[in-house]
Amino acid sequence: MGGVRWVGRLFDERDTLARLMLLNLSGIGYLVLRPVGEPAPTGPQWALALTGFTTILLLYRLPFVNALWQTALLGVAIAILDDPLINQVGASWSLLELTMRTRRLALVWVAAGAHAAVFLAGETDGWPASIAASVFSAVTVIGLPVLLGVVVRNSRELARQAERRGEEDRRRREYEDQAARAAERAAIARELHDVVAHHVASMVLRVGVARHVLDVADPRVTEVFDDVHGTGTVALADLRRLVELLRDPAGVRPDAAATAAVEPGTLPEALRAAVDEARRTGLEVTAAVDPAVGGLDAVRGLAVLRLTQEALTNVAKHAGPSAHARLTVTVTGGDVRIEVADDGDSGGVPAVDRPAGGGHGLTGMRERVEVFGGWLEAGRSGAGWRVTAVLPDAGEAA
Repeated sequence: MGGVRWVGRLFDERDTLARLMLLNLSGIGYLVLRPVGEPAPTGPQWALALTGFTTILLLYRLPFVNALWQTALLGVAIAILDDPLINQVGASWSLLELTMRTRRLALVWVAAGAHAAVFLAGETDGWPASIAASVFSAVTVIGLPVLLGVVVRNSRELARQAERRGEEDRRRREYEDQAARAAERAAIARELHDVVAHHVASMVLRVGVARHVLDVADPRVTEVFDDVHGTGTVALADLRRLVELLRDPAGVRPDAAATAAVEPGTLPEALRAAVDEARRTGLEVTAAVDPAVGGLDAVRGLAVLRLTQEALTNVAKHAGPSAHARLTVTVTGGDVRIEVADDGDSGGVPAVDRPAGGGHGLTGMRERVEVFGGWLEAGRSGAGWRVTAVLPDAGEAA
């Protein structure tokens, strides 16, 4: 592939004029820098050479016309010159440029046929004794330019196809990444609805009970109770209507209901359930969960559980179900740190081959952490893989 790229750069279509100028300079050098004892170029030789040098530059945008013209000059040179090398190189090179640039192979065959007819016509003096040598020479001065031109043209097409595929892959990855982020945000929205709606419904219920149980004579207090109850009821209805815009029953995760029901005080038990679920897949998990996670707010508690579930799923997926994973959840100064590391089990994919950020699981985890103003790191750790996330204190994040 490196050789193909090198050929593509050498014969880039944008550098056609520069290549032809270098070709002319080499031809002038051949005429001027003659070896000692060699006769100087004749007037007709100079005339045909300069005509070829000039027209090959003027006609470089018309490769088919240029190839036919240089072939005609070659025919004149063969007829009147003892050394038609300059015009022979010009005709062969023009055929090469035509083959590289045209998409109509018929034009190449016409130009190559005309070149072969002119060349072989000048070789008939020695036939039939020299017919084999003449045919070999024709293959050299005509076949090789055509073959090289085909190779260059194909390499250009392969390069263009590779660029198109790369661009398509890039766009596909961007689309999938955006879809993963959107799905994760929708999941967060559903979970926030479940948490907030739970508390709002609880407040509305308690205010409703207070309205009927408390014997309050002051109508202003009753009015406040009625207003709070009505406002809470409207807020709860609005929450339900808004979440309907995001809720996709087909896209809800199997564990969504269980997650939405997690209360802050029961988070340690929910984490143990997530670890047990991972162990049932064959994964060996060592867990160290700080009891202080039971005091986290509901929103961050949901995030901790989601991050733990996703990280353990990634270990089972990439390191293999027989790998050993270590889960550590700590609370320090209000900040929550979640770390899941594995030992890179030999039965799974080596750590170096795992996606370093392109996987949708990591995209969703990163999206979830960024909502809280935290950070997430995922990368190789020894023979295994480590995912670390930090959710800052709710007050500091605000």
